[in-house]
Amino acid sequence: MSTVTIQMPDTLATQLREAVATSGLTLDQFLSSAAAEKLSAWQTVDHLRKRATSAHREDFIAFLDQSPSAPPLPGDD
Repeated sequence: MSTVTIQMPDTLATQLREAVATSGLTLDQFLSSAAAEKLSAWQTVDHLRKRATSAHREDFIAFLDQSPSAPPLPGDD
């Protein structure tokens, strides 16, 4: 494990402590989880951007043209 010291506004720190107090997590657990979640989101966007560079619009249009034309399912409209 690594130790990281961060600075944040007092109001944010207070809100975090209050939220964590009722969650059953420690502040360290909550912040580690939040950081992992954010990192995963960034990595996903990066991956999708890299994949998009090799995409071809014509292939996407051809895929859509093969999709059936149907009304939306109940709840999807």
